[in-house]
This record gives sequence, structure tokens and C-alpha cells, in this order.
Amino acid sequence: MEHNSQPYRVLFLCTGNSARSILSEYLLKQFGGPRFEPHSAGALPTERVHPYAIRVLSDQYGIDASDARSKSWEEFRNVDFDFVITVCDNARESCPIWPGRPVVAHWSSPDPALAQGSDQEKLETFKQVALQLQRRIELFASLPFRELDRTRLTEMTDDIGNLFR
Repeated sequence: MEHNSQPYRVLFLCTGNSARSILSEYLLKQFGGPRFEPHSAGALPTERVHPYAIRVLSDQYGIDASDARSKSWEEFRNVDFDFVITVCDNARESCPIWPGRPVVAHWSSPDPALAQGSDQEKLETFKQVALQLQRRIELFASLPFRELDRTRLTEMTDDIGNLFR
């Protein structure tokens, strides 16, 4: 995929933008480095980031996500992204058409915000989802972007969503 020296703009989409897409955004910042400019948004933002998402990023990865906020994808409607990755099935179904023809992929993950049980069990679910996303993001960040044509890059990015289920 031909690209100038600017970082690749990546948007992670979910319904509420409170957990999975936030985790993805911050994990790509951590594991992708300056090659990426990650963002996240939701179709129906919850107006708050789930406290366990912030806690897992801090405790497991040493990432300060205290500035994270739940935001609507409307905020990004005029941004040209290189990649748009949906991380929940609802966002995949309602994903709008983005300007600039980004590579669109789907990485389904269970919603940790729906976890049942004790606080410790809920936190464990967040850790498991974060680990799944981390593995996918590490693979994504290691793809040889400049060597792949758009079709192959789309296939490989989408295939990552079938790993670590």
C-alpha cells in the first residue's frame, strides 16, 4: 500500500466506544509506535469510558488512558482514514461509508462491559479481551504495509479478526 511518510490513520469502531474500541486505540498507540495514528469512536457512544478498560490498560500495560473519552464516529466523518476496523458485530452492520477508501476490516470481540459475576470476574473478562486485541494489534502492526497491494492488505487485516477467538 503506497503511503507517504505520515502515520497510518486507524479508526477502531464499536457501538458504545467504552471498552473494546478504547482498548484497541490505546494498545495500538503502545504497540504500533509512531507509524500509527489510532482513534476510536462509536455509533452510539455511552458518554463514558468503562473504568475497567482504563484499569486494565494501566495495570496490565502501563498505559495512562485517563484522557480517553467516549465519542461518536460523527466526530470523524471528514477524516481520511487508512484503516477502519470494527471490533463489534453491531458496528460492522451499521458502519458508514468513509471518505478516502480506507481498508475496512472486522475483528469481532466479546463485549467485556456485558460480563457477569463478581468485580474480579468482570475485570478478568476485560483482561482476556485486551489480550485478544493486543495479539491482533501486534500482528497488524507487523504487516509489511508498503509491500502489499490494497487487496492483499485488506485480506490480511480482515483475517487477523479470525485469530485469537
